[in-house]
Amino acid sequence: MAEVMLDFPRQWFEFTDPADEDQRIRADLTWLTSRWTCIFGRGCPGIYASSPEAGCCTLGAHFSDKEDRQRTEKWVAKLDESLWQNHKTGTKKGWMVKEEGEWKTRVVRKACIFHNDPDFAGGYGCALHHLAEREGVSFVETKPEVCWQVPMRRSFENIEHPDEKETTVVVLGEFDRGSWGPGGHDLDWYCSSNPAAHIGTEPVYISSKTEMVALIGAEAYEIVADACRKLELMRTTSGLDIAPHPADPH
Repeated sequence: MAEVMLDFPRQWFEFTDPADEDQRIRADLTWLTSRWTCIFGRGCPGIYASSPEAGCCTLGAHFSDKEDRQRTEKWVAKLDESLWQNHKTGTKKGWMVKEEGEWKTRVVRKACIFHNDPDFAGGYGCALHHLAEREGVSFVETKPEVCWQVPMRRSFENIEHPDEKETTVVVLGEFDRGSWGPGGHDLDWYCSSNPAAHIGTEPVYISSKTEMVALIGAEAYEIVADACRKLELMRTTSGLDIAPHPADPH
C-alpha cells in the first residue's frame, strides 16, 4: 500500500502538565486516535527490502543517555541462550559499539544483535521483548528507549515569552519518516503513515497507554486520553471525520 503524504492537518491539544506548572504538553490527537498498530511478524516488510524479516531493527538502537544504557545493561545480564540467538557473540565480543561518539547496540547479520531470526526456537524478534514476557514486566522496562517509543515521538520545545519567562513544551506525536532525519526518506518502507499498519482494533492512545504513561506521566495521560475520547465522540455525533489520520481505514 502507498504511504500517505507527511504534511496533513492534525488536531493538537495543549495543556499545563499537572506534574509541573511551568511545563506544557502538546499532544497530536490525530495520531493518538489513529488505528496504527505494529505489524511486525504479520506482514511487516521491514524498513529495508534487503532485510524484510528484521522490521525496523536493522540499524541497531542508539541509547538516549547513560541511564537508558545502564538500565538496558541490567536486563541484558538476565538473557541466556534460550531467549537470545546471538548470546555467544554478545557475551564474547560485546553487544554495544560506539558510533560517532554515541553508544548503540551492535549490528549482526544486518540486524540489531538482539534480533532473533524467524526460525529461532526462543522466539522471533527482540530477545529483550521476550525477556519482558518471561519476567512478567512491560517491554518498556527491558528495551532501549528508542525501541519502545517508535513510532511514538516525544520532543521538547523551549518557548521564550515577551516577559522573558521560559516554558518547556513536551510534544507527543508521530515518529514519521521525517523524524528519522534526512535518511528517513531513503527507507524502503515505513509503518506510521502506511495504511497496511493502520489496522489496529484499538486507537493508539489505548493500545500504547504504557508507553504514553512512561513518556508524560499517569496524570497527563488521563488528560490526553479524555481529549481523545471527546474527539472520537465529536466525530461520531457530528458525522464529520474531524482531523483523521489519512492512513486510517475510511
